Amino acid sequence: MIYSRGAMGEDRFAAGGLLCVEYYEGAPLSYVSESAALGLRDLAASHPVVPTTTRTPEQFRRIDLPGGPWPYAITSNGGAILVDGQADASWRRGIDATVRSASASLDEVTAELRRRISTEWVSKFRIAEDLFCYLVVDVDVQPHDFMSEWSTWCIDHGWNASQQGRKIYSMPDPVCKSRAVAEVHRRLTEAGLLTSGSPVLAAGDGALDAEMLASADAAIRPRHGELESIGWQHPTLTITEHTGIAAGEEILDWFTRSASVPVAS
Repeated sequence: MIYSRGAMGEDRFAAGGLLCVEYYEGAPLSYVSESAALGLRDLAASHPVVPTTTRTPEQFRRIDLPGGPWPYAITSNGGAILVDGQADASWRRGIDATVRSASASLDEVTAELRRRISTEWVSKFRIAEDLFCYLVVDVDVQPHDFMSEWSTWCIDHGWNASQQGRKIYSMPDPVCKSRAVAEVHRRLTEAGLLTSGSPVLAAGDGALDAEMLASADAAIRPRHGELESIGWQHPTLTITEHTGIAAGEEILDWFTRSASVPVAS
């Protein structure tokens, strides 16, 4: 939903009609169009909207996303559920226990990953929330077989690997957005904010979003990003006509239309 100046392109940036929603170290970083901002505010005023991201809680809190404050948000790729902005400790304890029983430890994974990389093509190695790790790489210098070989190792150890542009994520399998979405849906239903069986509508553009999109009752992705590059499809998936920041507006229009009619089972 949000785009940097580089991601949207200079022509779109120069056209204006943008709202800056994220500053980093005092400088503007991310934007939505004014149309998307209005659409998101209207949607959040009439339906439960749950921002869901691979960003950490700290990174998510940098964003002043239109429509907030958010009673629930999902960060860290599902590793954290924020309730009124604060991480739910009980959810995190459950995630940690599941990871311990089903996947290799973070220490084991990072040790193996460091053995396979080089400063010639990796500029940053980050550990997020003591849950997963990611690299920032020079794609032009990155070894062509790195992702295939690293993905194979991860699969054998209960993890998965995904590349989104210059970032390569390594994630334990239990840390996924769909689990957290299902939990928030359960809580909203128990609180009477959703009727039983209310459909889940989802949007995303990266491989880490795929299982969330597939598990939703209906989903949409933009005609750009990692899922577009691999041609990812699903029977309940809609693909936007537009790319870039215009796709964000189209996604919000889709949410508004889809939320007003029953989703076919």
